Amino acid sequence: MGRIYRVATTAAAYGGGGIGAAGLLGALLLVGQARLARYTIERVGVRPPACDGTYGTEHDGEPIRLAMLGDSSAVGYGVDRPRDTPGALLAAGLAERLHRPVELHCFAVIGATSADLRPQLEQVLAWPPDVAVVLIGANDVTQRIRPSGAVPHLSATVRALHGTGAEVVVGTCPDLGAIRPIPQPLRWLAGQLSREMAAAQTVAVVEAGGFTVSLGNLLGRQFAASPEMFSVDRFHPSAAGYLAACAALLPTVLVAAGVPVEVEPVPAPGDGVRSLARAAAEAVDHAGTEVRGTKVAGQERGPAGRWATLRHRLGARTERPQDPVEPAGVADEMG
Repeated sequence: MGRIYRVATTAAAYGGGGIGAAGLLGALLLVGQARLARYTIERVGVRPPACDGTYGTEHDGEPIRLAMLGDSSAVGYGVDRPRDTPGALLAAGLAERLHRPVELHCFAVIGATSADLRPQLEQVLAWPPDVAVVLIGANDVTQRIRPSGAVPHLSATVRALHGTGAEVVVGTCPDLGAIRPIPQPLRWLAGQLSREMAAAQTVAVVEAGGFTVSLGNLLGRQFAASPEMFSVDRFHPSAAGYLAACAALLPTVLVAAGVPVEVEPVPAPGDGVRSLARAAAEAVDHAGTEVRGTKVAGQERGPAGRWATLRHRLGARTERPQDPVEPAGVADEMG
């Protein structure tokens, strides 16, 4: 954890860390492997299904607005049905537990890097959500974009959304070392770079007022026993993979949407308050960990910087995945 802690500490001080683990040759090889992966994706040529629309229409009340931003993982690349996309799983899960309809719009773009969040943000601000979920970072790693170049875009996005009154949940960069088609030692290198990106993202997002959930090696841990966690391109999650990722995200999305404290999961060992840099470094090692800002004795900052709460939340699966109703409604409202 030492290197990751140093990266997180640097991010806390300067707004972004540097990637120090990669030599030039290794980085170039990783870029080459990423291009091969993109070629594989283009060859498969399957577009994910649209998930925009309303979920939980059987419930009364004003709909909660949920926005998805980010890259192909936020779009749901690799699945065939709307109900299997992350947006649909999270929207259906929100509707189930809050007993209110949820209006979803996905602004994410396949292949997006953190710099590509800005045009997505402009569209989101025309349709201000109550809760926004951002999944980003993997393409930054494969394109050799340093955390110092990537996380300011993410931070600006979270700040802008938070400024509208929206709560923002960011699933930090997944561990690309879990992707089997990447050969060793590139897989190890990809894992190191991913972890550094995730730690820097955690610091930036919490400083900007958002929540983070570490996705890390969530799928990699289960891949050996369940190879079906990845889709046919062997790079993106399958329906089962997205379900596992959303089980990690949903508890924090519920809290962001206003679930009362008394129905939150019981605290797990290791939960508690520490410096943001320390929390970011620890979260990288434990997929599914939530990090959010807090105060100690009324103060947001201590000797080591911003205070944060780290929590290992229990997974909350969507019990009744569903396709959207009135899928054109959001687009019509935006004009």
